[in-house]
Amino acid sequence: MQHQSYPENLIIDQELQKLYLFAGLNESQFALIKKNMRHIRLEDGEYLFKHGQRAERFFMLKQGHIKLLRTSYEGEEKVFEIISPGQTFAEAIMFMPESTYPVTAQSINHTLLVSFENKVFMSILKDSSDTCFRLMFQMSKRLRMWINEIDHLTLQNATYRLVNYLLYQVPDNYPQKSFEINFLIPKHVVASRLSIKPETLSRILHCLNKKGLITVKGRIILIHDTNELRLYSHSEVIPCECS
Repeated sequence: MQHQSYPENLIIDQELQKLYLFAGLNESQFALIKKNMRHIRLEDGEYLFKHGQRAERFFMLKQGHIKLLRTSYEGEEKVFEIISPGQTFAEAIMFMPESTYPVTAQSINHTLLVSFENKVFMSILKDSSDTCFRLMFQMSKRLRMWINEIDHLTLQNATYRLVNYLLYQVPDNYPQKSFEINFLIPKHVVASRLSIKPETLSRILHCLNKKGLITVKGRIILIHDTNELRLYSHSEVIPCECS
């Protein structure tokens, strides 16, 4: 793992200000955040932090992917989240009484991150109640998103979860019907994230391929018609052979 001060020409202010954490900061607060940020480069499979380690920083992913996981006593890996570029993570831990990471963060591929110091951000919040309330509003919206995610994982079948995961990769307001997904993330990691077995994921992909909704070629998945796939995911009954 490589740490160093982040050169200003590698990240623009507008990119940081889009983050919900920093959207409500004034000019001096934002300058303090930038002064203490660092970038980190990880090789494929390298750990950013491990479960139980003291949490002193939170992160924004610039390139690559990070998986957040826990390992059971039997050695089985459960992936709770896959972090994609532009996302922040580990920020909520600074508000916990015991600031330790509750999960392990591991790079899936070559990864570039920006890290921020917890104590600097906390000092900003302590000095400004207005900033605190703006942050609470943004965090409440994210909490609602997580509740919806829990619903998807617990109340819907495996096909529904996988189809919606594929549709999540399609950018908002994408103008074309078809969309090609290049899976940089190993399929067994995606399966763990969706709480299904790898063989079940393969079976569902084969089923969707057979129905003409997608075409699978190795790591490439082509959605032929995003609207048709979206309608399929919202149909009341999804055929049991795809479950």
